[in-house]
Amino acid sequence: MKRMNRTVMISAVAIALTASGTTAMAAPTAGNPRPAALAPVAADAPRGTLVSVERLRTLTAREVAAELAGDKAGAWDTGAVRYGLTTYRIVYRTVDPHGRPTTASGLLALPRNGERRLRTVSFTHGTELSKTDVASVSTSVWDQAPALTHASAGFATVLPDYLGLGLGPGFHPWMDVPSETTAALDMLRASRAVARSQGRELRRDVLVTGFSQGASAALGLARSLQDGDDDFFRLRAVAPISGAYSFRDAELPALLAGQTEPKASVIYSALTLVAFNRPHHLYDTPAQVFRAPYDRTIGGLLDGTHTGREVEAGTPDTIDALLTPRGRAMLAHPTARLAAALRTADGVCTDWTPRAPIRLYYADADEQAVPANTAHCHTALRARGVHAPTINLGTPDYGGSRHLGSQQAGTAAVVRWFRSLG
Repeated sequence: MKRMNRTVMISAVAIALTASGTTAMAAPTAGNPRPAALAPVAADAPRGTLVSVERLRTLTAREVAAELAGDKAGAWDTGAVRYGLTTYRIVYRTVDPHGRPTTASGLLALPRNGERRLRTVSFTHGTELSKTDVASVSTSVWDQAPALTHASAGFATVLPDYLGLGLGPGFHPWMDVPSETTAALDMLRASRAVARSQGRELRRDVLVTGFSQGASAALGLARSLQDGDDDFFRLRAVAPISGAYSFRDAELPALLAGQTEPKASVIYSALTLVAFNRPHHLYDTPAQVFRAPYDRTIGGLLDGTHTGREVEAGTPDTIDALLTPRGRAMLAHPTARLAAALRTADGVCTDWTPRAPIRLYYADADEQAVPANTAHCHTALRARGVHAPTINLGTPDYGGSRHLGSQQAGTAAVVRWFRSLG
């Protein structure tokens, strides 16, 4: 999650996708091109089918470096910048958590390096409270920096928005690894079609990475690729950054014990109950788990249409002021449906044995995703015979000891590792 006081860079207006049933490709013109309708797309079209594509920006390598270095939230490493790039906003067919057809959006960045066959990186982003704070919609450097970093290093870079964010309809099913996985896999499929329309080809091997919430999503996508869920793409390597992979045994206890940043603890606790209640029905009324007056407002605040500042202003400063005893107990000792949902989320480290190279990046002073998450994941993978080195981004070599800094330091470290894999 971003800093709470800069969670939103543009107006948090809900963006409703009107599925026109057409596939669109923007003409290569100056300025902001309008998509041009090409061919009808049926509502029951296969997963990964394009609904629309819009060319957004073309940048030179110098312009990429200037944007990364000039981010007001803190400069990004520009050491891997080699090429210019072009970005595209994609809307595509996928499925919701119940397997029903829906649409999602994402950003594709293609390097302008003269190569036809491109190595592919999938980056899954951290928690966003507003629909507009994702790379396909936001104009902030922070949201687009991972795409700029990897694409300018020569990789085709694919950033899914997840369900319910960007141009996706409905609520975002936060920390729902299965739907994050299907959204990311289908974004890869749609991106392959866009690349082909530009005379490019995505290679089969996918380098998978992600930050915070997206670290779990990255492991979910890696597992799916290794399991052969796509006929074309396969896993080459995976490098999650600062994830909450042990939500039940590490992250929730840290939130409740005051080991994380106070306002982040409040918002993550609220997100857990609100987001998991939508598909799993954890409680009958908000008043059972949230104190007044938040029981009347918290669901609306977390519907994706409010800015981070609005969410921050609309929530208390402490968990005890937010939760009823029942709400706190539900998080402290998850049972039944919540326990089952958390087992699914935490299964990204416990339910499979990676065969591709894997590295776990973390920040030793992380105030949001506590380092115990990475320790739990490392231990679980080691028990399955997996060599999964942990890289502390808080050392002088990296300089990203806290959560947000770990995305910047981790992105720079991961792109260097991916380049070394050949």
